Amino acid sequence: MTSSPIAVSPQAASTESTTAAIQLPRTSDSPALLRIRHSMSHVLAMAVQRLFPKAQVTIGPWTETGFYYDFDNPEPFTEADLKAIRKEMVKIIGARLPLERIEVSREEAERRISQQNEPYKLEILAGLQEPITLYTLGEQWWDLCAGPHVTNTSELNPKAFALESVAGAYWRGDENKAQLQRIYGTAWETAEQLAEYQRRKQEALRRDHRRLGTDLDLFSIEDEAGAGLVFWHPRGARIRLLIEDFWRQAHFDDGYELLYTPHVADIELWRTSGHLDFYAESMFGPMLVDERQFQLKPMNCPFHVLTYANRLRSYRELPIRWAELGTVYRYERPGVMHGLMRVRGFTQDDAHVFCLPEQIGDEILRVLNLTERILSTFDFRHYEINLSTRPEKSIGDDAVWDLATRGLIEALERKGWAYKVDEGGGAFYGPKIDLKIEDAIGRLWQCSTIQLDFNLPERFNLDYVAADGSRQRPIMIHRAIFGSLERFFGIMTENYAGDFPFWLAPEQIRLLPVTDEVLAYAESLQQQLSAQGIRATIDRSGERLGKLIRNGEQMKIPVLAVIGAKEAETATISLRSRRDGDLGSLSVAELIDRATGANRGRRAGLVDA
Repeated sequence: MTSSPIAVSPQAASTESTTAAIQLPRTSDSPALLRIRHSMSHVLAMAVQRLFPKAQVTIGPWTETGFYYDFDNPEPFTEADLKAIRKEMVKIIGARLPLERIEVSREEAERRISQQNEPYKLEILAGLQEPITLYTLGEQWWDLCAGPHVTNTSELNPKAFALESVAGAYWRGDENKAQLQRIYGTAWETAEQLAEYQRRKQEALRRDHRRLGTDLDLFSIEDEAGAGLVFWHPRGARIRLLIEDFWRQAHFDDGYELLYTPHVADIELWRTSGHLDFYAESMFGPMLVDERQFQLKPMNCPFHVLTYANRLRSYRELPIRWAELGTVYRYERPGVMHGLMRVRGFTQDDAHVFCLPEQIGDEILRVLNLTERILSTFDFRHYEINLSTRPEKSIGDDAVWDLATRGLIEALERKGWAYKVDEGGGAFYGPKIDLKIEDAIGRLWQCSTIQLDFNLPERFNLDYVAADGSRQRPIMIHRAIFGSLERFFGIMTENYAGDFPFWLAPEQIRLLPVTDEVLAYAESLQQQLSAQGIRATIDRSGERLGKLIRNGEQMKIPVLAVIGAKEAETATISLRSRRDGDLGSLSVAELIDRATGANRGRRAGLVDA
């Protein structure tokens, strides 16, 4: 078994972009950064309480790129306050204050907290088990903490941290409890790392799928219809259709059949599946129809199970592979919804494989191969993989768990992918593999998941007729590659910065007639291109050529075709490619040959090899 701190595909060497000159490790992969960021959160809290004596502290953990601390302060923090707080933090760092770990009794901790009048600390203390540890910063400031920290503030670089923003946060994440103020910060080992992080953060803003969705007219979320519901505009819908068509054909090629299942079902189905017990908070309320309660589906799994149970199955039929682009509905709190990344109605690229226990390894490897094929088509080739094993609370026999876990490990090792083990991180119904994809600026996104399930076959009493005539339980594999089509679309849009490759662009070629006299030729060209499946449009605005080109560039059209009198006379077309520059004058036949070849090969441009 390979248990590496970072899991990547064979092509990847780090969790950050392979093109980046400065590596930016995540906190969870860098003990040094963990100590720095954890210590910086304490420095932040000390600075705030020096400047704002009435501020009460709550929690202040590290994050993957920095740290934050939540405060209960009578007045809202301003941008000017953040500048003052940062200045005070620099003073604390320069004072070379020691950070010391102290073990105390619960009674001593309560006494210290009472002296400070910190009610949030008392609530935190109530949830801690002994020994109680705290860290002091200098002689006066301290907080409950398990560490780790640097030994002295002199180990912190005053030129390698920044305070980034203030946001609202509820105590314990409960909207019925006190609203706090969260100050976010970032900290690094060097000023160069900080500068690179800030550059990437600006780049992320440029790539924000919400802005690009508006600028490129891809999608919207209309308040009149309700939060978290996506409206696909024609350009976005075209891209989605291309993704779905590719996905379907890839599944047919890999031995899957497709299902279409309902959007609602009797509430008793969700009781049988366990969703009402384990997932009720994320489900919309039931609706009454003909004196029966129906529930919008939050998952597709029970529908596939019912399809399997529709008739008796033989071991000779297994494995059965079924896939569905199934739209599900989940209740998300208003504060957590975010563009396409977190919505209330989304389409999962679900698939379920029903197989024999001895088929697990081969089927998982098959899923890994299909996952790589699909993700690499959209230029995601570097991954982090986690293998999550049996949690303390789970169902199923040890022997089945061991067999399933070995099957996952065998498949990963046959695939040649490194991974890290998340001990006890599996679902209660089976172990799983989670795959995060790395985008163009080094961010990791959770997308694909492969889960083994002993729960639903048991709950729904699934079986098959074995070779000896006995009835046996099948193993059920849950699997999603995109995860959510909406979320993947957002990730993909940011990865490409809206500059979609030629095969995926909603508008591949824009024809730019210089005068009205050549409109007839432009219309003839459009018809010829469209007949070959090439998405071509005509800009009929009548603007000057420079404006026509600028408009096309703003919409990130892959190819602009200038049509003047010369082109009309010679039956040619002059091409300008965003990716490849000026392509010169081509015949219509040459353009069609290049464009159709690019579509067949799912290539980024017209001149790609």
